Amino acid sequence: MSSLYEHAGGEEAIHRLEDLFYSSVLADPLLKPLFGAGRPEHVDHLTAFTAESFGGPDRFSRELGFSHLIAVHRNLKITEEQRRRFVELYMAALDEADMPDDEPFRAAIRSHVEFGSQVAMQNSNADSDDELHPLREVPRWTWSGDD
Repeated sequence: MSSLYEHAGGEEAIHRLEDLFYSSVLADPLLKPLFGAGRPEHVDHLTAFTAESFGGPDRFSRELGFSHLIAVHRNLKITEEQRRRFVELYMAALDEADMPDDEPFRAAIRSHVEFGSQVAMQNSNADSDDELHPLREVPRWTWSGDD
């Protein structure tokens, strides 16, 4: 079985997904306060992170590093309602981006986004470094048969 990165269609497909997703969060009244007016580089950063997580190139780690991810979430005070909406919009963006719709792929993506949004929420509410999630590197997300 291929990696999630390959199954998704590679960098171009993941970029399309992240672009559609990012547009949806910027338009969402519940999530807009977390993202403000948006940043031009955000889609590229999301693409690099997701691609690396799914088994693609390690560009996010090389160019930004995981400490960047921790820093951008600090003090956002993400609520559970916002976290759930983030997951909902991400899963909807999969359809809009014409991503594969097979159940194993979608289940792997959902578990990835659920986990990542939990980490982001914890880090966004951490008042000290001791309260941060222990994750310090881009997780490699796999699915059944992916070595």
